[in-house]
Amino acid sequence: MTDKYKVAHLTEMQIPPLPDQPTWSAVRQHLGVGAFGINAWSADEPGIEVIGEHDEVGETGDGEHHEEVYVVLSGRATFTVDGDEIEGPPGTFVFVQDPAVRRKAVANEPGTVVLAVGARRGKAFEPSQWERSGPAFGYFATKEYDKAHEVLAGLHEEFPDDAGILYNLACAESMLGRSDEALEHLGESVAKQERFRRAAQGDTDFDPIRDDARFRELVRS
Repeated sequence: MTDKYKVAHLTEMQIPPLPDQPTWSAVRQHLGVGAFGINAWSADEPGIEVIGEHDEVGETGDGEHHEEVYVVLSGRATFTVDGDEIEGPPGTFVFVQDPAVRRKAVANEPGTVVLAVGARRGKAFEPSQWERSGPAFGYFATKEYDKAHEVLAGLHEEFPDDAGILYNLACAESMLGRSDEALEHLGESVAKQERFRRAAQGDTDFDPIRDDARFRELVRS
């Protein structure tokens, strides 16, 4: 690497995945890309969602509003875009221009890799909210919750209003037995974005505090 260009292999950028989840190669973060979002997702087994179902608008309309291009690098994937199924052998490009369209992709073969590139038209790029927490995700997979907490606590200081960081910080605190802090940060996250209330309802990271009356009240719909 030099200060003029960088070279990296997909495997160098991988973050350990959670069970039954695709492996995220944090391309943008690893290379320091600032003009657009770019990440890759890999599946070792068929049936795994390499691109989780989502849109770019968000439930409250405050999503990233990115246009996105997906490229099948290897393997084979089935995309579902606006209800239409699209078979994706290697070399397939799928461009989703409308941010409101729902989309996902499921691996059909082991070793399926899908590259995702996106940005908002006419606006300077900012990293997606979920991506800020990315450096901590690998520690959740390896159950090193103290390290995850250290990373997320630092991110919280930098981005105090980020609901996603607050949520993930609460997850780490729950797994570390720090119930009061977990409930405080989860409450702040839910207050900022309602979708995290529903996420917490089935999130196993909150199993240590699931029987706490304060948690039940917090996640009640």
